[in-house]
Formats: sequence, structure tokens, C-alpha cells
Amino acid sequence: MLVLSRKKGESIVIDNQIEVTILSIDAETIKLGIKAPKNIEIYRQEIYQAIQLNNQSAAMNKNQLQTWIKEKNN
Repeated sequence: MLVLSRKKGESIVIDNQIEVTILSIDAETIKLGIKAPKNIEIYRQEIYQAIQLNNQSAAMNKNQLQTWIKEKNN
């Protein structure tokens, strides 16, 4: 993990296409501004994890359904 110190108004650039700017710092909260191409998806970590879990659950259910269909047809 790369660790950087930035002040309000300062930015970092990732892969020449994503810019992350520190907008404000209040006690334990930092507001970030992110500029990125529209084709790059950006999620908060907890939302990303929920999406991944939901996708895994859907894939498992699909596999279970396919197994059930095969058993029923035999």
C-alpha cells in the first residue's frame, strides 16, 4: 500500500486518468473528489463488497438451479 500525505486542495493522479483531490478535512472525516472517465466504476468499499457478495450468491443459485434441472431431466 502506498501511503501519501496530502493537504486540502492537493491531489494525486492515478494511471494518467484518475485524479483524487482532498476537498475538506473535518475531525475524522475527509471529503475526496474523484475525476475519472465514465467507463471506470467507483464504489465505496462497503458497497463494492455487498455487490460482490450478491454476485456470488446469484452465481451459486444459478449453479444450484442448473444441477436441479439436470437431475429432474434424468
